Amino acid sequence: MLCVEDYQSIARDRLTPEVWDFVEGGSGAERTLAANRQAFEGMTLRPRVLVDVSAPDARTTLFGAPLATPVGVAPTAYHRLMHPDGELATARGAGAAGALYVVSIFASQPLEDIAKAATGPLWLQLYWLRRREALVDLVGRAEAAGYRALVLTVDAPRIGRRLRDARNGFAIDPDVRAVNLDAALTATSHERAEGTSALDRHAAEEFDPTITWADLAWLRARTRLPIVLKGILTAEDARLAVEHGVDAVVVSNHGGRQLDRAPASLAALGEVVAGLGGAMPVLMDGGVRTGADVFCALALGADAVLLGRPVLWGLAADGAAGVAGALDLVTGELTHTMALTGRPNLSDIDHTAVHQ
Repeated sequence: MLCVEDYQSIARDRLTPEVWDFVEGGSGAERTLAANRQAFEGMTLRPRVLVDVSAPDARTTLFGAPLATPVGVAPTAYHRLMHPDGELATARGAGAAGALYVVSIFASQPLEDIAKAATGPLWLQLYWLRRREALVDLVGRAEAAGYRALVLTVDAPRIGRRLRDARNGFAIDPDVRAVNLDAALTATSHERAEGTSALDRHAAEEFDPTITWADLAWLRARTRLPIVLKGILTAEDARLAVEHGVDAVVVSNHGGRQLDRAPASLAALGEVVAGLGGAMPVLMDGGVRTGADVFCALALGADAVLLGRPVLWGLAADGAAGVAGALDLVTGELTHTMALTGRPNLSDIDHTAVHQ
């Protein structure tokens, strides 16, 4: 495997067409999905020369946890659709790569079993459910199992119009469940209906669209873990995150799966970083495929970058080894780019390293 797209071709052959569309699809006309890649393709690197680059170093830390790489695993649901071991394999692969793994609320393996399989840090991603007692239960379980942060996805008061899923009448295989939630709470996600997405109907039933910034105090009162907001794309919301005591943000457009015509994550990154003014760590996801992409995001102010689809490709292709392989490929490309740009340490990668 020479690049993550090598895993992509294998994954496509192994997954059913409707699961492939679930993984690959975006919302609406998929303009934002395309924009995520176009933003990276428009970047130019500015190399420096006559620098000692004999040992480029990609190590970093987040919330005190050491990481071998700033490349982590974004939260994506139902990994058992990709591989029988599901999130257990993803956790093993992320650990082998020394990477952060953000586990989805809709994981298809128990939180505690994922933690036992992991050798690297875990964060838990949440959607704000109407049934707050379910959130309280998940938070308590995550703390007890050693998860290090909560990642609240804030760009999904409802699910984006994912036309591929609707055309496929997509529903989650009954043998693959979001096992960390009560079965009654997720029942709709398994109910197939022609011309509609079961996930859309499930989200309309269970996601709470009334939450505001004021509700963060409720969550803060129920956990000692850092709270990370995922889905920040504007300076205005970045400043509100600071005002409300958030611990970190993820600049994200949900992989182009929510608001079509939203900006590319990379395009929004500088604005969000400026709005935060250095107050907290910044992560980013959306369209990342290479180590050079990671380098560009770091240069524009990200502290870490999360991979979504490439990890799923690796998982479908080769389980834990595929996850580790995809992460290692991107990290290797990152250190290669660091060497060729004369930036041997992550701290050397700043805005002067790129041209937009």
